Amino acid sequence: MSARPAASLARFQDAFARALVAGTAPEEAAVAGLVAQPAFAVYRNTVMKGCVDALQANFPAVAKLVGEEWFRAAAAQFAARERPKEPSLLAYGNSFPSFLAGFPPAGELGYLADVARLDRLWTQAHAAADAPAIGREALAVADPGALGAAVLHPHPAARWAWFGDAPVYTIWRRNREELPDDGELPWQGEGVLLTRPDDTVRWIAIGDPARRFLDACSRSLPLGIALEAALEADPDTNLVRLMNTLVDAGAFARLSLSPEEPSA
Repeated sequence: MSARPAASLARFQDAFARALVAGTAPEEAAVAGLVAQPAFAVYRNTVMKGCVDALQANFPAVAKLVGEEWFRAAAAQFAARERPKEPSLLAYGNSFPSFLAGFPPAGELGYLADVARLDRLWTQAHAAADAPAIGREALAVADPGALGAAVLHPHPAARWAWFGDAPVYTIWRRNREELPDDGELPWQGEGVLLTRPDDTVRWIAIGDPARRFLDACSRSLPLGIALEAALEADPDTNLVRLMNTLVDAGAFARLSLSPEEPSA
């Protein structure tokens, strides 16, 4: 196929996709002819419904929180702006949290975009690469004198976040797990760690010291520096308990002891 037919086909496909999702008047004559057909509206409605259904499946905590009618109306507006870019609809909605952050009807729900971000982190943890998670024994067999220079590498499925201004994790968990409403929430910052040490995504609450520790580990900083980062957040942090909690949750895939001995 020559470059010219390929370019023409690409223009046709792009114009068709824009007309399909956004409903805009196509410039391409061939597409305009298709859009004029009654069946096109049926097809477009089917595609849009598929996009909205995918968003509802990918953001269940958000949908539960705001109600199905509100959610699907917002999802339809998002779908009209952004069509799926990958064959798998599991990845659809990467920018949905940002969309909600600027969505006027969500203006009084300042935490809604962060709840959506947690739903997205769940999907990322679910779809991440498989890898075994290390246990406490990996730390126990290491030379105590060398641990300060060692590096803990986060598990491919590990995701974490800290929300300093609102109890986003509790709001997300109540809706994700469909827990009963226990009344007024203390309006304080919260953190969460999502992991998938086996085949199931799990989550636990974490404090700011754990978040800073994980951030340092994600940058491949030595364990000693990562622990210092945790202490900067809270000098009273029990470092042994913090590390055991994260290791038990499946947050790490390996421990690098030195450049010559890459992992344990």
